Amino acid sequence: MRTISLAVVWLCLGLSLDALSLRGRRTETADGEGTEASVRGEKPLKRVRRGWMWNQFFLQEEYTGSDYQYIGKLQSDQDNGNGLVKYILSGEGAGTIFVIDENNGDLHATRRLDREEKGSYILKATVVNKRTGLKLEPETEFIVKLHDINDNEPQFSKEVYVGSVPERSDIGTSVIQVTATDADDSMYGSSARLVYSISQGHPYFSVDPKTGVIQTALGPGDMDREQREHYQVVIEAKDMAGQRGGLSGTTVVNITLIDVNDNPPRFNQSVYTFRVPESAKSGTSVGRILATDRDIGKNAEMYFTIVSGDGMDMFDIFTDKDTQEGVISVSKPLDFEKKPWYTVEIQVQNTQVDPRFLSAGSRDMATVRIGVDDVDEPPLFDKASYLMEVKEDAAVAVAVGSVSAMDPDGGRNMVKYSIDRRTDMDRLFNVHPGNGSVFLLRTLDREESAWHNISIIATEFNNPRQNSHVPVYIRLLDINDNAPTFATIYETFVCERTKAGQRIQTVSAIDADEPSTGHKFFFSLAPEGTHRSNFTVRDNGDNTAGILTRRASYSRLHQSVYLVPVVITDGDYPMQSSTGTLTVRVCTCDREGNMELCNAEALSSSPGLSTGALIAILLCAIILLMIVVLFTALKRQRKQEPLIISKEDVRDNVVSYNDEGGGEEDTQAFDIGALRHPDAAAALEESAKQRRDIIPTDTLLYPSHRRPAPATAGFIMPPVSMASRDNGDVREFINQRVLENDCNLTAPPYDSLATYAYEGAGSVAESLSSLGSASSEGEQDYHYLSDWGPRFRKLADLYGADDSDFS
Repeated sequence: MRTISLAVVWLCLGLSLDALSLRGRRTETADGEGTEASVRGEKPLKRVRRGWMWNQFFLQEEYTGSDYQYIGKLQSDQDNGNGLVKYILSGEGAGTIFVIDENNGDLHATRRLDREEKGSYILKATVVNKRTGLKLEPETEFIVKLHDINDNEPQFSKEVYVGSVPERSDIGTSVIQVTATDADDSMYGSSARLVYSISQGHPYFSVDPKTGVIQTALGPGDMDREQREHYQVVIEAKDMAGQRGGLSGTTVVNITLIDVNDNPPRFNQSVYTFRVPESAKSGTSVGRILATDRDIGKNAEMYFTIVSGDGMDMFDIFTDKDTQEGVISVSKPLDFEKKPWYTVEIQVQNTQVDPRFLSAGSRDMATVRIGVDDVDEPPLFDKASYLMEVKEDAAVAVAVGSVSAMDPDGGRNMVKYSIDRRTDMDRLFNVHPGNGSVFLLRTLDREESAWHNISIIATEFNNPRQNSHVPVYIRLLDINDNAPTFATIYETFVCERTKAGQRIQTVSAIDADEPSTGHKFFFSLAPEGTHRSNFTVRDNGDNTAGILTRRASYSRLHQSVYLVPVVITDGDYPMQSSTGTLTVRVCTCDREGNMELCNAEALSSSPGLSTGALIAILLCAIILLMIVVLFTALKRQRKQEPLIISKEDVRDNVVSYNDEGGGEEDTQAFDIGALRHPDAAAALEESAKQRRDIIPTDTLLYPSHRRPAPATAGFIMPPVSMASRDNGDVREFINQRVLENDCNLTAPPYDSLATYAYEGAGSVAESLSSLGSASSEGEQDYHYLSDWGPRFRKLADLYGADDSDFS
């Protein structure tokens, strides 16, 4: 380390005298005494030349000495060496990093400084009189700058770089760029001037000394990934422009060669041999062939093709994407007896080809020999299916056709035939076990089933497990064995007044047979209907016929129904015919010919209402009538039940329609308090039962002198007498309630019973209760109730009846 000694005081040249003068400032003489002319006013101000001025000091960084590092000396013209001047330092690091000798102005650094941490410091200094403390010089600012030394080595941005370059690249192909930095001052000296060099990686790569770009150094033939894929290169960065004494830093660069498709696939062997059983189905794998490719990834993908050989049509090949193997499979059925060996030529090549490396050797060939193994096969029919035809009138045991099968193996075993009965549940057919002839077991009818599908089995004699099936389709040929009939049941009518030759109906026919030339029907009047016929038949020539009248008038009263027999004949051989009957009813019609009236039998058979419907309606009517009769009988039986079930019952009961009320002991029937308090009668209206079977009548007048009369609508009135004037409120309430119930249209459809426990005091009729009678068995006369009107007449009949009436 070297130290730099600078002059203590640097005067700034070119400054004017005004800038150097200390105006209004105190000046000191050589002996330290001074006066303030401006204060006293004794002497005018005297221009004094400024005695010190500086702006910066320089200090070298990284001082390694044991003593304080000397920076420089501050000295003022006011310092005469008499010890009265004191130097004061302030600013960044003053007193800690930087110290000054207050007596002589020597400036020192107390510790080692690093420019890379802080390159400069701003300080301030002044001079004062020790005795008076007054400033002798103005405070002046200066800078201490650190001189840089080469104390920092270059640093790379990454410790390890990763790069790649395609294999077989040309010389000078860029791989990656590395970058290093130096913390030293690039503006001072060569401490930060870097130079790159390669210390490991020769002779494959090189680096640009200025930019740090790594490049390939060998040609395409030497940079082969299949020979070497990974390289580790060490790059060095040195400062001081690479001169001696400079510092250096290194980094590692891992470089990988990227694969290119520069290698074709190659078979591992030139000839492959496989075997496959002749029973192998289409798609069955025969074997796998392997080809290798030194490339990787997509550059190693390959596909196989069969290019020649006698087995091109019998076998296929495809590539297994996972293993890149060629898989040979069966494409057509094999037959050992026809051809036991096949030979094919297989070619392999890459799916993606690089034109730079395309050559005649970019594909490879191999020979594959495939042997077919003999297996015991089931019998083989000479057809995949059979179609047989037979007439529907064929006799039993007539041959329908025959099937043929043979053992394809070399042994040519015998074959026997049978019918799969699951396809012939009715056992209509059979097959000869030796020659395969199919014949009938039963007669057939085409109109029942026109087709029969059966399956015939061929089985080897020596090995019953070897069998095969073949479908046989048998079509029945039609013969004319069905007569034509009317297409539907025809029923029509004729008006009493009509015209001769009037068409009243058009008829058509159907036939279950199906002649090849189509149906042809002929219509005529039956011979038995030609005599005295009232109608004629006209054949229209289009498989229809018209029914015509032969006279102008018909009488519904004379004959209401006519039956017209029509003969229908087909045109096939042998000719078939049948007779159909047309029903014609005579009806009264209007002028337009519309039917107005027919006999009952005609109406019952009118269109839209069949005989079955009429019978159903009649049955329903009979059932409904029986139900009504049954309910009526049950109702009458209920009405004839005795009013009083037991004579030993001590309670009085008035029974109406099986609705029994309580007797005198029934305390819940009615509250007598309501009778004594008419104002509370309104509250009873909510609980009154409604009646729907009482038709309002005139207002009911109650006699005041006769026997106590029971209330209408099931009310029992308390006895009223002329003497019981104090019970008028009760009588008035009861009359009002009876009248309301008689006039109520919504009352319930049965007699209700309201029992009043209060019978009235001093009644001349006494109590109606049987409990108060001298003898409950005595006869009583209830005929007086008939005088009370029609409502009480029924009650008089019930109570006046003898016991025998209820037995």
